[in-house]
Amino acid sequence: MKKTILITGAGSGIGKDTALVLAKRGHTVIATTETDAQSASLKQQISNRYSNLEVWKLDITNKDDREKLGRYDLDVLINNAGIGETGSLSEIPVERIRHNFEVNVFSTIELTQIVLKKMVAKGTGTVLFISSLAGRLPSPFLNPYSMTKFALSGGVAALRQEMHRIAKNVHISIIEPGAYATGFNQKMLAKKYEWMDHNSYFYKIIPELKKEERNHFQLLEEESTHTIVMKIVKASEASKPHLRYVAPWYQGFGIFLFRLFGK
Repeated sequence: MKKTILITGAGSGIGKDTALVLAKRGHTVIATTETDAQSASLKQQISNRYSNLEVWKLDITNKDDREKLGRYDLDVLINNAGIGETGSLSEIPVERIRHNFEVNVFSTIELTQIVLKKMVAKGTGTVLFISSLAGRLPSPFLNPYSMTKFALSGGVAALRQEMHRIAKNVHISIIEPGAYATGFNQKMLAKKYEWMDHNSYFYKIIPELKKEERNHFQLLEEESTHTIVMKIVKASEASKPHLRYVAPWYQGFGIFLFRLFGK
């Protein structure tokens, strides 16, 4: 069964790759991006190859942009848009944490509420939230981002139960990617060095931190997004999607073991 699917944050990485695969599989896909420049770039990349793929700008923090969704009758909403802030909670400017929550949690929920109105009314639909394995296991200097994903995953699990009380065929699921080589991790990690000057508690060990981060992600990142994209596709196409989808499997299993042994 072909579906009408809207995905946010489709300008690059996992979002863009997912949009293209869903379009190839015959679904009607609305691929949205944060900026007009990203939309123009994506349109240029796809050219006229997909008549079933629509591209436009949707900044999820913008109320007017969010309300555009009211004109669509969606079968699936994929909440993929997100940002990441890094740094120690002991010194990071709190407005950076606040903005991270504004994008990853509050604006995502506001967008979802608009879409759920139609889904609940017709009694069917699926909403997928792209969270992160970083939301299951705290990591030093990654906390501002991880906290948003902890919050999102916890809230989404409860939302799934709430929806099933009133609309058995309105499904809520969490997608938890591990580390993929899309460039997102490097951009996120670099953000803390915008403000960690000589006044930072950690100023003297910044070279050490940068080396550790580089080595960590070189070891961990998957080059291809295929495994997580296919999890998102599976959840999008399922008549009864699971609560949680994780990829790559070994990273998810590793975090399970860490949690099992109290790490």
